[in-house]
Amino acid sequence: MTELSGKVQSVLGPLDPDQLGPTMTHEHLTMTFECCYVPPPPESRPMADDPFQSRHAHWLRQNPYMCRQNLFLCQETEAVRDELLAYRKAGGGSVVENTTTGIDRDLPTLRTLAKDTGVNIVAGAGFYVDATHSDDTRKMSVEKLTDVIVGEVLHGADGTGIRCGVIGEIGTSWPITDSERKVLRATAYAQAQLGCPVIIHPGRDAAAPAEVVRVLQEAGADIGKTVMSHLDRTIFTHGELLDFAELGTYMEYDLFGVEILNYVFRLDVDMPSDSQRVAALALLVREGYEDKIVIAHDIHTKDRLSKYGGHGYSHILRNIVPKMLRRGISRAQVDKILVENPKRWLTFK
Repeated sequence: MTELSGKVQSVLGPLDPDQLGPTMTHEHLTMTFECCYVPPPPESRPMADDPFQSRHAHWLRQNPYMCRQNLFLCQETEAVRDELLAYRKAGGGSVVENTTTGIDRDLPTLRTLAKDTGVNIVAGAGFYVDATHSDDTRKMSVEKLTDVIVGEVLHGADGTGIRCGVIGEIGTSWPITDSERKVLRATAYAQAQLGCPVIIHPGRDAAAPAEVVRVLQEAGADIGKTVMSHLDRTIFTHGELLDFAELGTYMEYDLFGVEILNYVFRLDVDMPSDSQRVAALALLVREGYEDKIVIAHDIHTKDRLSKYGGHGYSHILRNIVPKMLRRGISRAQVDKILVENPKRWLTFK
């Protein structure tokens, strides 16, 4: 399709796919998430104003979006660098960094982190949810949006010359807005030109992932090179999960480490525990979908960094993999999920 055919594109340039190693397919290393700030109730303001004390740690874990300070991961580059060094020491090889236009993508920082740590970093092209779209973005035609995305992959994004290696995470709400539909169609057109991977942030409804797939398919997307993120907060019954699995996307469980009582963005949702996430992976493996699973943490707030007592980017390698092995997922299947599936997805056609 392009000179990138058969390669993976990192922020330091093209890679042979075999260089990736274990890969977290959905992380953030520097971003701003103020778009999802939720003002705290009056009784919580003392914790929100001074969150990073040990006596407030439980409150912050349960209410990460009620603390404005917590939403600026971009302020923690040194801590993230330390995390990536620990991740590499634990056996990690690569990270897909899903920060797109609207949540403060910072490609020069990603390039520096890759150089400093030896971790391969793949950056994301495109646009996040409608709430972060600028007026200019909303006014763009599908053709113009396509040109922007293609340019971010082939020539570099944000005026840096640093090229993205995946389209996404492309953000959608529920219901999908008109602006988001245009971005989805542009994503499909760009993918058709580039033969590149795509990753989607679906709206918070069980019907949302399938609706995104429908929009993408109608525009000619390659669903087999598309990751559907956040299934652990979106699809909850085995039947619905297996129905969605038949559509052919990669299925991503990417909130490992998040165990909260009340999911503020949808209070009727009971967020699963890590043990329940592992059980869902085991189900998908038993049903024959081991080739279509990828996993990650989706770290996007400060409290999840080990600097603040969080689980960090090494949690899956250190804690979840042993749990997977104890729950009937073989070492070969774990390696598929962590190495082979990301490698196949990230390689340009």
